[in-house]
Amino acid sequence: FPVKNTTDVLADEIAYCQKLIKVIEKEETLIEYPKVKEQLNLLKETITDDIEHLQSSEDKDAKVGHKTADSSFFGYKTHIAMSEERIITAATVTTGEKNDGKQLETLIEKSIKAGVKVETVIGDTAYSEKGNIEYTKENEIKLVAKLNPSVTQGFRKKEDEFEFNKDAGMYVCKAGHMAIRKARQGKKGVAANQVDTYYFDVEKCKICPFKDGCYKEGAKSKTYSVTIKSNIHTEQEQFQESDYFKEKSKERYKIEAKNSELKHRHGYNVANSSGLVGMQLQGALAIFTVNLKRILKLIDQK
Repeated sequence: FPVKNTTDVLADEIAYCQKLIKVIEKEETLIEYPKVKEQLNLLKETITDDIEHLQSSEDKDAKVGHKTADSSFFGYKTHIAMSEERIITAATVTTGEKNDGKQLETLIEKSIKAGVKVETVIGDTAYSEKGNIEYTKENEIKLVAKLNPSVTQGFRKKEDEFEFNKDAGMYVCKAGHMAIRKARQGKKGVAANQVDTYYFDVEKCKICPFKDGCYKEGAKSKTYSVTIKSNIHTEQEQFQESDYFKEKSKERYKIEAKNSELKHRHGYNVANSSGLVGMQLQGALAIFTVNLKRILKLIDQK
C-alpha cells in the first residue's frame, strides 16, 4: 500500500487515493468482496468530484480541513459564539485547517466587547485545551467543555504491554523487566503537559523474546513515556462531574442547530466567492440575517 498522505494539500490527498485505488484493483480476490467494491466505487466518485473542484477552484486561501479522522473538506471554517437567547454574539472565519479551540479567546473577547456578560461557555472537546482552561479560570468564566479522553484516561501507547507497579513506582514490561529509572520532561506552567519517561535496561531488551515491535535493533536506549495530568486538568475533571456541568452540557445542541440553520437555510455550506475576505463578507450577511430573524421572533413572543 502507498504511504498515507500527511499534508493538508488536496492534490496530495487525491494522488494518494489514486495510488491506493490502483493497488486495490490489482488484488482481484480483494475486490470480489461486496463491501470493498462498494467503498472503492465511492472513493472513485469522490476523487472525480474533488478533481473537478480542484480544477475549477482558483481560491488560494481555501485549505483542507477535517471533520473526523476519515472525512475532510476543502474551504473555510466559521467559529461562532451564541447567547442563551440563540443570538450569535461573535464569529471568526478561518481557513479550513485551523483548530477550533484556538478561537475561543477571540470569540469571548468579541462577545464581551459587544456588551455580553460572559459567565459560562459551553463547547465540545476541542475547546477544553489547557490554554482555554487557564484563560477562562483567570477571567472567572466556567468552561463547560469535556476534556479529551486522552487527558482524563491518561495517554500512553501499548497499555497492554506495560503495567505500573505502584510499590516500586515504576513500569514493568510484559517480559517482567522493571524500568531502572525515570525522568520527568517538560516544564510546569506551559501549554503542554509534562511527561514521565521510564528507562529500561537496553541489554535485557536486546535478548528479550518479545523485542519484535518493542525494541529497535541497534537502539542505545529503550523508554516508555506517560503524560502527566496537570493540576488544572484535575480541577476541570472534577468540575466535569458536577451537576452544573452536566446540566449545561445538555444545551450544546443549540449551537449545532444554529450552524445547521446557517448552512441549510441560508446557503452557508458553500462559498459564494473566492478568498477569505469574500467568506467573511458572506458570513457577516448570513449571521446578520439569522440574528434578525431570531430577534423578531423574540419580540413576537413578548
